[in-house]
Amino acid sequence: MSILEIRGLHKSYGATQVLAGIDLSVEKGEFVGVIGLSGSGKSTLLRCVNRLVEPTGGAIYLPRATFAPAADGAKIDVAKLGRADMRLYRRRVGMIFQHYNIVKRLTVIENVLSGALGYQSSVKSCLRFFSRDERRQALVNLKRVGLLPHAYKRADQLSGGEQQRVAIARTLMQSPALILADEPVSSLDPKLSRVVLDILKRVCREDGITALVSLHTLDLTREYADRVVGLKEGRVFFDGPVKQLTDAVVEDIYQRK
Repeated sequence: MSILEIRGLHKSYGATQVLAGIDLSVEKGEFVGVIGLSGSGKSTLLRCVNRLVEPTGGAIYLPRATFAPAADGAKIDVAKLGRADMRLYRRRVGMIFQHYNIVKRLTVIENVLSGALGYQSSVKSCLRFFSRDERRQALVNLKRVGLLPHAYKRADQLSGGEQQRVAIARTLMQSPALILADEPVSSLDPKLSRVVLDILKRVCREDGITALVSLHTLDLTREYADRVVGLKEGRVFFDGPVKQLTDAVVEDIYQRK
């Protein structure tokens, strides 16, 4: 069952075209690696799906039941959602950034609890009031990423790899159906990269979460992705299982004009 369908997705900045008609379907539970040269459209694709960037054209479909469990089986076009519906949508779509995007002056658990803000009223969000159950779940999620002993430390006391694990725990607070990760380990050394990706893939598998992950090295892509999407000049140049990502295909993906 497709949890994400992208049809004819375009994004331009003035005369510069970044996405030139992306067609892509992602099945529930897949861990999809996205590769390509810098400027090929990887980050823009992920940010369009989350509407951090507004598409110029095309459609991004998800089952309505993804973020409204009582809804029927109809699909909705995320590119056309208004502000109220976007709040519901973003509850179930987690975003993990290259540079962690956590508040370093807050404690680790406060950062994780911020993942629950989308489920609160505006007043509670402003006051940062969290229930006992939410605090308990934050501790559970910190345990899942191996950071429970650090729950009450300031986030800036943690290493880069630990901060990215905080970001994963924060995302889990959303109970996401889909996680978008934009080069989540490009700032880490190879050993820490594998620690973080091991955790990310494990929690996705355990919770049935679909993941679309932009990765900066082929070794990591081949090691962790179930399926690979190769972008080139804003288009899908390759889409298939990792075993089909041959050296010849890779050379074509990364060959400049």
